Amino acid sequence: MTAAVHQNEHLIFTILLQLIIMIGAARVMNTVFRKFRQPGVIGEIVAGLLLGPSFFGHFFPGQSAALFGASASPAIVVISQLGLILLMFQIGMDFEFSHLQAKRNRNGVLVIAALSVGVPLGLGILAGRISAQVLAPGLNAVTYSLFVGVALAITAVPILGRILREFGLNRTELGVVAISAAAINDVTGWVLLAGVSAYATAQLSLGGIGGQIGGLALFVAVLWGALRSFVDWLLKRLPVREGELPPNLMGIVLCLVLVLAICTFELGIFAIFGGFAAGLLFHRNKAFVEAWRRQVGQFVLVFFLPIFFTSTGLRTNLLGLNTGVDLQWLGIILAVSLLGKIIPVYLGGRLTGFSHDESCILGALMNTRALMELIVLNIGYDLGFIPQSMFTMLVVMAVVTTLMTGPLLKVLLPRIRHAIPEGVEA
Repeated sequence: MTAAVHQNEHLIFTILLQLIIMIGAARVMNTVFRKFRQPGVIGEIVAGLLLGPSFFGHFFPGQSAALFGASASPAIVVISQLGLILLMFQIGMDFEFSHLQAKRNRNGVLVIAALSVGVPLGLGILAGRISAQVLAPGLNAVTYSLFVGVALAITAVPILGRILREFGLNRTELGVVAISAAAINDVTGWVLLAGVSAYATAQLSLGGIGGQIGGLALFVAVLWGALRSFVDWLLKRLPVREGELPPNLMGIVLCLVLVLAICTFELGIFAIFGGFAAGLLFHRNKAFVEAWRRQVGQFVLVFFLPIFFTSTGLRTNLLGLNTGVDLQWLGIILAVSLLGKIIPVYLGGRLTGFSHDESCILGALMNTRALMELIVLNIGYDLGFIPQSMFTMLVVMAVVTTLMTGPLLKVLLPRIRHAIPEGVEA
């Protein structure tokens, strides 16, 4: 066996071992958290953190380095990103956006989206400016503050989508309003992130921003004007028969999803939104949605998503907060993040005609941040504009705000007579 072949075989062995541990740990923690009446997705997030330097890497550094190395391998990163794209495709096609025909719901989406971005963005920038001298000495205070603001502004669409499905909210008015507002929230957040990154690297220009906005407008026009008709034609030529997707149809759909992911990546709002846009093209065809969920959906949720959670957790060290000053700022960040999301969303809901309980539910849903925020943090960290201490605080905030969602929904949903699915309730 040549050296090159031996090296390839060793690489395959290592990646397969990593996948076994990641998927196995995620399923175990998924089951454990369900027994404690938490959404299983939260357990998968915790599994990723436990496998990283917060636990396994801290107590077993040698074994952790041998298994996972200093950073996630490119193969694991690619697999995790593919999983996010496919999850966003499922989220996009799994919602009844016909609910947005109601004026109250449309107004709710726009107002909630604006408030859920603007208020936490402003509070985050303010917190960044105040904490810069203590937590980020030597760094550019403006850039640091902007990254903190964007991190607090984003809602985690993939995690929110999974929570909505687990609680049976994905086809309800509240679920559609929440996911629509979160989608606008995140697109705005990614555009802000692109602008902040360009500013941080001295590449910001009005022409670049204008080109991005123009590209997004063209992308939406092509989706609405051409691709919807193409999808309708495609599903007539290759219809779902007896609940089964034809292989050629599945292949064409996968290619379309990946092409749209490339488009949104090139537009600077990240590839996962291409998957979401592709899902919107298919959501009207119930037979396709059901067949895809049965044939592909479970594999995506069990195989791809835990890999994303775990590979992100490998970069996060929760044990790094070990001083009184750090803990004080952690408390401040948690308070700012909670008040900056829940209260504005609640007020937005009330202003647009939702009841007190419905507005509370919307606030709880939009407070879900989870690992989408970690993408922002990783970018800021890699660019050198978010120090390790603030990185860790924002990770803790992302996990805590997401952990809150399940218990809050269990308290609030019965008030609007929404039955909690048995798998989540037990």
